[in-house]
Amino acid sequence: MSRPIKVLLAVLLGGAAIFALLRWLLVPIASPQPDNLGVQNGRLAPCPDSPNCVSTQAERSLHLIDPIRYDEETAVVHQRLLQILDEMPRSTLIRTEPTYIHVEFRSPTWGFIDDVEFYFDEANQLIHFRSAARLGQGDMGANRDRMEEIRERMNP
Repeated sequence: MSRPIKVLLAVLLGGAAIFALLRWLLVPIASPQPDNLGVQNGRLAPCPDSPNCVSTQAERSLHLIDPIRYDEETAVVHQRLLQILDEMPRSTLIRTEPTYIHVEFRSPTWGFIDDVEFYFDEANQLIHFRSAARLGQGDMGANRDRMEEIRERMNP
């Protein structure tokens, strides 16, 4: 390989490394974790007006998605969901409680963070969830697609 090509490759690879480093450092700074996450009176936080959020408890059809039904013990379903989330790429478990899970997902290219929450409504045997991007307006359906994938994996 000629010297100019080696130099060009080194510059490109160096630039890619700098881009990756900046992406993983700056995105969390630009989009800190929201302070309204969690369950309050059996409800997850409402979706913002932007279309990059879905929730089983949404009032607007733009954001509304069906909850996941289950008919086993909550602890068993909770463990199965944790396993599924652990197998999904770019996911980080933030918090888990007997009836609540919070996971962060990062987009593949830019590393944008989506907060995904699950609330186990034991009385009705439903898993309510909310999946919302921290930044921007659109998400090209990523949050809805992710939640439908999880639903399919929970109830094959």
